[in-house]
Amino acid sequence: MVSGGVLIAAHLTGVLVVAHGPLNRTLSNLVQLAALMAALSCFLAAYRSFGELEYTLDMLEKAEQKFRLLFASNPEPMLVYDRQTLRFLEVNNAAIEKYGYTHAEFLALKVTDIRPPEDVPVFLNTVRLNRLKTSGPHFGQWRHRHKDGRVLNVEVTAQGLEFAGRRAVLVVVKDVSERMQLGEQLRQAQKMEAVGRLAGGVAHDFNNVLTVITGYASILMESLEPDSPQALDLRQISKSADRAAALTRQLLAFSRRQVLQPRVLNLNSLVLNAEKMLERLIGEDIEIHLSLEASLGSVSADPGQLEQVIMNLAVNARDAMPDGGNLMFETRNVEVEAPRSLGHFRVAPGSYVMLAVSDTGCGMDEETVGRIFEPFFTTKEKGKGTGLGLSTVYGIVKQSGGYVWVESAPGEGSTFTIYLPRVEAPADDEGDEPLSAAKRGGETILLVEDDAVVRELARRILGGSGYYVLPAGGVVEAERFCRQHAGNIDLLLTDVVMPGMSGRELARKLAVMRPRMRVLYMSGYTDNVIVHRGVLDPGTHFLQKPFTPPALLEKVREVLDGRLEPEPKPADPCLA
Repeated sequence: MVSGGVLIAAHLTGVLVVAHGPLNRTLSNLVQLAALMAALSCFLAAYRSFGELEYTLDMLEKAEQKFRLLFASNPEPMLVYDRQTLRFLEVNNAAIEKYGYTHAEFLALKVTDIRPPEDVPVFLNTVRLNRLKTSGPHFGQWRHRHKDGRVLNVEVTAQGLEFAGRRAVLVVVKDVSERMQLGEQLRQAQKMEAVGRLAGGVAHDFNNVLTVITGYASILMESLEPDSPQALDLRQISKSADRAAALTRQLLAFSRRQVLQPRVLNLNSLVLNAEKMLERLIGEDIEIHLSLEASLGSVSADPGQLEQVIMNLAVNARDAMPDGGNLMFETRNVEVEAPRSLGHFRVAPGSYVMLAVSDTGCGMDEETVGRIFEPFFTTKEKGKGTGLGLSTVYGIVKQSGGYVWVESAPGEGSTFTIYLPRVEAPADDEGDEPLSAAKRGGETILLVEDDAVVRELARRILGGSGYYVLPAGGVVEAERFCRQHAGNIDLLLTDVVMPGMSGRELARKLAVMRPRMRVLYMSGYTDNVIVHRGVLDPGTHFLQKPFTPPALLEKVREVLDGRLEPEPKPADPCLA
């Protein structure tokens, strides 16, 4: 292409051929000027083109640097591999950190080398199918393998592209191992919660039945000679009922619907006291070893329930060591700085006291560990265990605000670890007060129980000990007694869970008419009506079903003789 300056110069040169004299000199100067302008124009055009090219190359280089920086510094692992050979062409820093290979080691591998061998055929088939599809990103969930052999659960996004003149695939990897673990923890917790609700419901109904069985068996035995055949039969009935009641208590413990009476205590003292009983329980062929931290912090828990936890874990360890072995108890203060996944739990940050119980027994496989806390699950022979020992441990620890999990492998023994929240208060070393003999009374008791058989049993027991009983089957009858009874009503004995109105609501309603009337609750299980997380509200008296006649009389006398305290008001009326 010829510039305008060159054309002008050529035209003027042609005119110069026919010009003469001064005109010739003038034209000559013009031609020289035009030629100079033409040359300058060509130079400027060439310089501008070169500058644009240089600018373009510079921008491309900067863009490449930016994208390379984004690739290298992306927090998610990114892998590029050859579509045909499956060999890695490039990886970023996150991939090097995630998989443990160096950059050079990665470029010597194929994409199949970072997968478990059993997953490779499925992957190759997926690659073949993706080649037949139209271009676009492909998504999937896979298992990748770390250099040290660990398996990583990952989600990948794969996109075809041209890389260094080759047909390649860019893979962006997201490690979802922790997310999958949390999902499994949630499923396990939901399963345990569902089983717990079922167990609690069964225990509630069963306790009413057991109350009647044990109560009437006790009444009948009082009227018979101790050595009579009928008395012996009744004792067998009572023993069987006691065994059933123990199973029910274990179900309540697992479902976290038992009533706790917590004290501030030191786990070291609890373990040392339990050691004396364990020596007789587990046998001489098992040695007990203690590793107790001297400056161990305090916990707030029910000592009787924690003793049951220790005994159940010890019995479980004994059964795992039929030929003898070692049983270790360890306590330690533990600080959890950030949420941690332990077993099937996400432990919240805080200060804890740890109790670990380890054995050198046969151990358990992964499947057994996953079910070990389920009610009625047992690896023992039929008739050798109820399958409720470890589920009871689970329920007591959870209701105490703690965590429990197990680590085990076949042939390597088991370790049960418990975390209980640490409290600053000093341990309370007061012992349990002995029960006094049940006394007769002459007070008036308003008995409210919707189960007619249980109501009649309680009426007979109380009436037989001198109390005047007003039996009510529900709220309407109870209100009528409060309005129409001429004398004092000294005690309201009411079931907690009743149709239409809870025992707590009834007590508050009747307190308007009878403000000096004391209250004793009874129930086969607990809910948030009179407890919070299984702990009785301050000033609340409770009798657990099933109860025996002496236990009922003892508790009634205790409440009537105790200091009268006002009915506590909950912070949240929705809990009432």
